[in-house]
Amino acid sequence: MVESGALDRIDTEPRERPRLGGSIRLRDSRLERLWRLLRLDVTGIACATLFFCWSLTPSLLPRDWLFQGLIGGINAAIGYAFGTALGWAVRRYFLRRKAWWPLPESRSTTITVFVTVTSVVVSLVMLGYSAAWQREIAGLMGAEGTTTTGYIRTGGLSLLVGGAIVSGWRLLRELVRWIAGRLIRRWHLAIPTATTAGILIVTVLFLLLVDGVLVRGIYAVANLGFSLQNSSTRDGVVQPVDPEKSGSPASFAPWDTLGYEGRNFVSRGLDAAGLTAANGTPAVNPIRVYAGLETAEDAEARMDIVIDELERTGAFQREVLVVIPTTGTGWVNPTAAQAIELVHNGNTALVASQYSFLPSWVSFLADRDKAAEAGRQLIGRVHERWLQEPEATRPKLLVYGESLGTQAGEGAFDTLTDIRQTVDGVLWVGPPNANRLWGQLIERRDPGTSEVDPEYAAGLVVRFADDAADMVDNTGEWLSPRILYVQHASDPVVWWSPDLAFTRPDWLKEPPGDDRSPSMKWFPFVTFWQVSADLTNAAGVPDGHGHNYGTLVLDGWVTVAQPEGWTPLDTMRVRTALDMLAGSEGPEK
Repeated sequence: MVESGALDRIDTEPRERPRLGGSIRLRDSRLERLWRLLRLDVTGIACATLFFCWSLTPSLLPRDWLFQGLIGGINAAIGYAFGTALGWAVRRYFLRRKAWWPLPESRSTTITVFVTVTSVVVSLVMLGYSAAWQREIAGLMGAEGTTTTGYIRTGGLSLLVGGAIVSGWRLLRELVRWIAGRLIRRWHLAIPTATTAGILIVTVLFLLLVDGVLVRGIYAVANLGFSLQNSSTRDGVVQPVDPEKSGSPASFAPWDTLGYEGRNFVSRGLDAAGLTAANGTPAVNPIRVYAGLETAEDAEARMDIVIDELERTGAFQREVLVVIPTTGTGWVNPTAAQAIELVHNGNTALVASQYSFLPSWVSFLADRDKAAEAGRQLIGRVHERWLQEPEATRPKLLVYGESLGTQAGEGAFDTLTDIRQTVDGVLWVGPPNANRLWGQLIERRDPGTSEVDPEYAAGLVVRFADDAADMVDNTGEWLSPRILYVQHASDPVVWWSPDLAFTRPDWLKEPPGDDRSPSMKWFPFVTFWQVSADLTNAAGVPDGHGHNYGTLVLDGWVTVAQPEGWTPLDTMRVRTALDMLAGSEGPEK
């Protein structure tokens, strides 16, 4: 953040302080130095207000005052940095030779007071508009909106956050001055050289601290914390006794090695009796195979146990075999698992494997390659063993993934042709914007189709859907195996990208989807932080919005892998059963 007078005073001798312009002035008193740290640049205030007001415009999801306060403070600090840099450039290159510059102190004070008061008033007005926008978005999603009076707290929190960021920058600036002053006194360097050296030293130290210590330290602490959770068991979860489940007494994968999410996965779901009651026809016990991080010493050994489990349970003799690359912690969507078992009346085998202790958002930031490699190993080994079965009797091989699990699943394939030659169907839900195959398909979508509702090769091979109507309304030939991406227009996981900081994406140029506010606009830096904040609450919205796909996964399964003779009444029956089960299996990730 370059401010008026930034880096223009460097300690050299005990009694003097040189300026970057070359002049010398006496050392400031402690009181003057404190005032220099507290004062604000008037151009910075104006731009900070502009960026703050931009941040109050709508985003993908409704935000409460706390999230908005954090985003507003970050964006205000960015605006302040831009404004001070702009003001410095104007004063240095355009005003310094004007006869009327600098302004008299009384006029300068008047301008400062006017800009400050105007900024406060404009911010309060925008907070009122923002509260209304938030209620509009909440209404689109059937959620409860905020109140205008409650939203006013956003302003105070943003002020604190922005002030903390500006103060931190100023401390770094003072450190640069101090280092430059020491270099001048010790080595008699020129002021520009010493200043440059000071900036380089502070920058390197800062990067080393953030990248080498802070990030790794946070990663290590997070890994330790989530590994402790991994060893716990959710209330109500008990070891299965059915031999068709990993973790049972007959299993090669011991119960206590499956991890928190693995134990959830194998212990839940309807058995044959429950499926028979739900569907009205005799069912069989579904197979659920799982390997946790502690099931074996390394990934290769875990894959050996997965294959042994599939063979032990008779998975290759079932009607459907579903490979599920998991999210970070090894989570498998319980609704998706139960849906495919209901659709095929238990004649299924589901297989998944854990590759991390960390939740999806941490894994996404810290180690995305690990997810892709885990998916490649799981799908590759299962497919290799599946090929050994007689073609006429082996089960349909399907792939399911949600969120980071889609990235893990895509990691097993290079192209659409590779997918079609490997499996019998794919259902991917809520794919992150960084997904390689997804990104290629979106980039090469058919002309005239939007990014939020794309069409690729006239839907001949792969299709995209926002809701159940999209799946039903799609007409024309769809070659088997079917590949389906399910994505919401309001899902920040799908639309978040670092490019949002500098580039307006197509989805913000095009007409919005059904549950995205048409008032949402793109602003440099601001939109990036808005959607980043949306990520933290992506699944905390009603079903059918954001990253909460609810029973839409059922419609996905019916579209990709429905049994022969399936009817809409069957779908309604299964959805009713899923709704009844929803309370006992929450969306943990």
